[in-house]
Amino acid sequence: MSTPSSIRIFHIVGNETSELAALPEQLPNTGFFWLACTRSYFSEQLSAIQTALQRLTGAPLVDLHVSDLLNAQLPSHYDYTSQYDLLVIRRLASTPSKTGTAALAAARRSAAYKAVEDVPHISTTPVGFSVWERVLLSVHPEDCSVRDAYAQRLLRFTKPGQADGSDAADKNMNLMSSATQERLAREDKASRAPAAPAGSNQGGLMPIRLPASPADLMMRIVNIIVDNYLDLRRELSRHLDEWQRALLSPRKRIANWQALLEARLTLHQLDETCEDQRAAVQDWVDAVETWPLPESAQAQRELEGLKVRSRDVLEHIERVVHHVRRLEQSTETAVQMHFSVQSNRANDIMRTLTTITAVFLPLNLIAAIFGMNFEFIPWIHKEDGFWWAMGVMALISVTLIAFFSYKRYLTRSGK
Repeated sequence: MSTPSSIRIFHIVGNETSELAALPEQLPNTGFFWLACTRSYFSEQLSAIQTALQRLTGAPLVDLHVSDLLNAQLPSHYDYTSQYDLLVIRRLASTPSKTGTAALAAARRSAAYKAVEDVPHISTTPVGFSVWERVLLSVHPEDCSVRDAYAQRLLRFTKPGQADGSDAADKNMNLMSSATQERLAREDKASRAPAAPAGSNQGGLMPIRLPASPADLMMRIVNIIVDNYLDLRRELSRHLDEWQRALLSPRKRIANWQALLEARLTLHQLDETCEDQRAAVQDWVDAVETWPLPESAQAQRELEGLKVRSRDVLEHIERVVHHVRRLEQSTETAVQMHFSVQSNRANDIMRTLTTITAVFLPLNLIAAIFGMNFEFIPWIHKEDGFWWAMGVMALISVTLIAFFSYKRYLTRSGK
């Protein structure tokens, strides 16, 4: 049996929100509905949801789109029909042991934390959106904090007499990234700005308020999902910077190459995920550009705002893709520089050893000559022969050392 929070239904009209206890029977006179359910609830109550969509929109989901919304392995993509649009975006999964800003902060506090070896793992799960003219259906994973956090924000604009956000929503808001919370706070501050007095146009712009349409609401939620990737980008940058310092440090020896391989695989996975996101959102932006221009000035402003928000989300995704690819190139460059540095160090060692061998080679030759078992050897029976031999050997050594120093054979690379 599904939990009470498996589906949440909101009626948004103007700058007010109310949460409903059951699926609505008909569309309201004004505003639109947001039906936000978990994937398991959507699977269990598919017949009831399809019936409600038939009543509200006259166009239930087609079978292929139902399969897309139920598929937990589906990549990000966009599709459409003549009645509604479908957008699937993969978000970071809420796995406390591996992902999330809170988990990384807890890992840093652990005594066993090793920054160079502990790289964030990427785990994603799809969130599906079906957008009608006055209805938004979103299908979330079981532990989707984005849905409950944004629902809490909506309930700040609850109609008089309605209940405020639940404790669970507060908890999910606390689990969100700091950048996402700051973004929501800025939007809340802007949405609470007083409306323009009658007769003033403020340059033709309206103050930012609650979503004006299901498509606008969808793009705001997608924006929160993308912002989480921006936070992950910062964590990956920090870890890979530490990897680069370790790779180029002359006093560290890298033994855990498996961790570096996993970090590179994480970057590849993030690149593929964001590339799918960019393609899906780009298709959505192209579709919005083809929408007919409304007749009323208010509707035209809302459509322009939707286009701007859609392009802003696309720009955020492209920023993540660009940064991830730059990190991949930096990591590859650091690995190549590491092996180049190791090769230069080996060359320095071999050059030093070769120089030392070259210095002692004539000394060994002199010692070998005087060590021959002949009865008559020059200087062998002289009292000062030993000192003459040592002097010659010292002179040869000093001359060779001076020559090798002049040729910089005894100087380390990079000095």
